[in-house]
Amino acid sequence: MRWILIAVAVALLFTINVNRGLAQEDPDLIVYFDYEAIDSGFVRDQSGYGHDGLINGDITIVDAGKRDKAAKFTQGSFLDLDGPNIPLEHIPVEAATIAAWVKCENTGGNHAIFNARASDSTWLVHPELRSNGQFRWLLRADGGATIFDMKAGTVKWDTWLHYAGTYDSKGDAILYIDGKEVGRMGGGAKIAKDWGMGARVGYNIDNARPFTGLMDDFTIYKRALSQEEILSQMEAGPVAFQAVSPTGLLTLTWGTLKTF
Repeated sequence: MRWILIAVAVALLFTINVNRGLAQEDPDLIVYFDYEAIDSGFVRDQSGYGHDGLINGDITIVDAGKRDKAAKFTQGSFLDLDGPNIPLEHIPVEAATIAAWVKCENTGGNHAIFNARASDSTWLVHPELRSNGQFRWLLRADGGATIFDMKAGTVKWDTWLHYAGTYDSKGDAILYIDGKEVGRMGGGAKIAKDWGMGARVGYNIDNARPFTGLMDDFTIYKRALSQEEILSQMEAGPVAFQAVSPTGLLTLTWGTLKTF
């Protein structure tokens, strides 16, 4: 009977912890791709909200990630987030952070980490590595008005680097590269309120600016992360994710049960 009870407890604790989702720990984390696996043509969203990325083109998972594995994007490949069906309450409007580890090939063009277009045709976001060797961080409001357009820093091609663009409509837009602030601009306006014409990782909606190379730990938040939070995510990923490892969780659970 003791062994039956232990087996049931292990299964129950494992299921609860895996299925609780990161959103319960951090409701502002709305998209998280850890790029550890491909599942039925999707990269699964680990935020807990289920915003999975449908693979278009040639994206593979490789063992050469910045943290564990990474996604290798060939030119013209992307993840489709089904922007028109993202609930409005999940769209960053008041504040936002877009971050990722990237190792980008120098193809001579611009490389879009993420792109979304609102239902009024506003191109609302551009986190990019530019062909001129700078980074770009841009957001627009409803109707297409530019809130800020920041070009700063120096791109190192074929090298792992961490990109993090933050914005708070009650404060500033800040661009961090490898955890260091490289640009800051004022804002004051809310971000366009929907992704009605699409949202993609790795390619613009109009099939331009293809990201080519490796990407790891892509995240979108509905708040502006602090520099300390960005440094922490660079090192260990989103904090809430650390406990959701099947092997580690089973070890932890078994160790706990052995004390009964």
